[in-house]
Amino acid sequence: MKCLKVSSRPSIRSRQSTHEMIGLRVMEGRLKSFCFRNCIVVYVGIGPIPITGCLVHPTLKNCKNENGHFHFSNQYTLVFLRWSLANHEYFALQHADSSNFYITEKNRNEIKNGTILRLTTSPAQNAQQLHERIQSSSMDAKLEALKDLASLSRDVTFAQEFINLDGISLLTQMVESGTERYQKLQKIMKPCFGDMLSFTLTAFVELMDHGIVSWDTFSVAFIKKIASFVNKSAIDISILQRSLAILESMVLNSHDLYQKVAQEITIGQLIPHLQGSDQEIQTYTIAVINALFLKAPDERRQEMANILAQKQLRSIILTHVIRAQRAINNEMAHQLYVLQVLTFNLLEDRMMTKMDPQDQAQRDIIFELRRIAFDAESEPNNSSGSMEKRKSMYTRDYKKLGFINHVNPAMDFTQTPPGMLALDNMLYFAKHHQDAYIRIVLENSSREDKHECPFGRSSIELTKMLCEILKVGELPSETCNDFHPMFFTHDRSFEEFFCICIQLLNKTWKEMRATSEDFNKVMQVVKEQVMRALTTKPSSLDQFKSKLQNLSYTEILKIRQSERMNQEDFQSRPILELKEKIQPEILELIKQQRLNRLVEGTCFRKLNARRRQDKFWYCRLSPNHKVLHYGDLEESPQGEVPHDSLQDKLPVADIKAVVTGKDCPHMKEKGALKQNKEVLELAFSILYDSNCQLNFIAPDKHEYCIWTDGLNALLGKDMMSDLTRNDLDTLLSMEIKLRLLDLENIQIPDAPPPIPKEPSNYDFVYDCN
Repeated sequence: MKCLKVSSRPSIRSRQSTHEMIGLRVMEGRLKSFCFRNCIVVYVGIGPIPITGCLVHPTLKNCKNENGHFHFSNQYTLVFLRWSLANHEYFALQHADSSNFYITEKNRNEIKNGTILRLTTSPAQNAQQLHERIQSSSMDAKLEALKDLASLSRDVTFAQEFINLDGISLLTQMVESGTERYQKLQKIMKPCFGDMLSFTLTAFVELMDHGIVSWDTFSVAFIKKIASFVNKSAIDISILQRSLAILESMVLNSHDLYQKVAQEITIGQLIPHLQGSDQEIQTYTIAVINALFLKAPDERRQEMANILAQKQLRSIILTHVIRAQRAINNEMAHQLYVLQVLTFNLLEDRMMTKMDPQDQAQRDIIFELRRIAFDAESEPNNSSGSMEKRKSMYTRDYKKLGFINHVNPAMDFTQTPPGMLALDNMLYFAKHHQDAYIRIVLENSSREDKHECPFGRSSIELTKMLCEILKVGELPSETCNDFHPMFFTHDRSFEEFFCICIQLLNKTWKEMRATSEDFNKVMQVVKEQVMRALTTKPSSLDQFKSKLQNLSYTEILKIRQSERMNQEDFQSRPILELKEKIQPEILELIKQQRLNRLVEGTCFRKLNARRRQDKFWYCRLSPNHKVLHYGDLEESPQGEVPHDSLQDKLPVADIKAVVTGKDCPHMKEKGALKQNKEVLELAFSILYDSNCQLNFIAPDKHEYCIWTDGLNALLGKDMMSDLTRNDLDTLLSMEIKLRLLDLENIQIPDAPPPIPKEPSNYDFVYDCN
């Protein structure tokens, strides 16, 4: 049984008087007490209410049954009895907080004890009234109605009713014709006109975000009008932001609209918005570019990439976004990550293309590699040298170049990945870093056969490895923000990345004194060097190169040796026994840390399959660890959010289970977002009551581990995350080292020392008596 604090809404015209709020207390599932003092009471649920010891209002006496209990047909009856309201279908309950969401049969189970509601007009009535008011001839009335519509449209219940009245068509008509209709008034009523258009577009965005209406239903005139707002050099920021959001959704949700939008919007028209100072506008601009990139047909993507290069998009983003004097927020970081992934995905075609040994143009690339390395001029067809002699010379040179197939190197590029991409990288290195290329080839050709680093084979395997690291060919994740600033510092960033890494590989090969049998070991070391350098997020390719200089093979050996020694030192029997003894203390420490983090709380992002938005909600645990407080936020918070500002509560005692991944209810729904592997790995849900759940998508893997560990700890279950295992290993290692400080440089025996024989006499014993 759930009982609520309820407040009246003074704006209801049928009742102008105000009413007090009352609180209904629930104890062991029954109403402990309630009273009536010019107030309204709501019983959520159908069934009897016990009245023992309660003050009964005269209006309600006839509602008692033979058992002395009140019994109502639905949750609103008590309200209507108290207020004597006719036509109950014209009224509904609504959250009194900033969300203003309506209470329905679908969501009433989510109402928490102590929630404040208000009685208001029903969604259908409200939608009908607003539908009429936004067509008013009064500019002030129209503006106020559009403002209310923009706020209420976030609620799917209201949105459905407004859409049923063909409200979307009305809004699109206002956008298409309204601007011309009021164009003459713009000069004298410009602020009013701007606000009106802004509220109209906001309401449209919110209504469409519910996924009730298909995006394919909109006219070319509407698209042209929205595009015109984006193409204007001077326009209100809020109108521009919502117009960009609409264009992004059009492109992502409809192939036909993509084609129409692509005809109306050019990259050149979007570039000026990136050069401004508003990061939100920059974010939506990059989002539109990403959407156009993502939905472009394969044959159009490379053409679009060329246009982006011509318009110097990369350098503009680097100057005005990445190196601007302000922090990059999460949404901008995500859009930069998406652009980075889409740019690298242009390499997929070459990566999956096998070399055709019969294609002369492709064979000429190999000839060019040989010519640059050995400075050999192409021999004319009428050369006096025999064919056999030339073949022998080519075979010798291809062997020096490090190809596996010395006779026909083209066969080395028939494996995909990396396919022709490896050959492209080799040619780029040979042409743009010619001195380094010649030095590597000649250096290795002068070594003994078993010690030479095969440039050809190394380049092929390195290209494959770099594609794996950068996940070339994979779609961008919905939640990842992992962009690398250094890739925005060069137009050919992948090729430059390869050039740095191939020189690193040659350097590491020499440091390891490797032979051909050690090839895979060298590749593993190089991968570790590259991965460790990337985690530092270097701001430029030169800084990345500098990081690699500090990660020599000797340094990698030290890191590995330290890790290995730590493992070996702590495997002896006495140490294992000590570990077993102190492990419960460490686990309790980790548990307290997890719970403290839950008390601090975390901001979670609301995601959907249609459009990524800056919608947030916050959840935190009460200091006494008994209640989870949560609620929606307008923007990402700076620091902790106070408990009293979070509207909803969930008692920890009500939690039945915590599920993760595919077991989460919100991951079982169909949709592109739900199928995303990375989102799946960050999803978890709290199950409580019957068929009720609180769904989460963690901002990153670390927060996912913190919350799943903390929730399991609250339920008395084991903390099983990777983070817990790592923390346990680290803290155990530190604690054991601290306890063994006095035994430094002393060999700890594997077995306890033997007990000596008894002495021949005990004369040395002193008798205290």
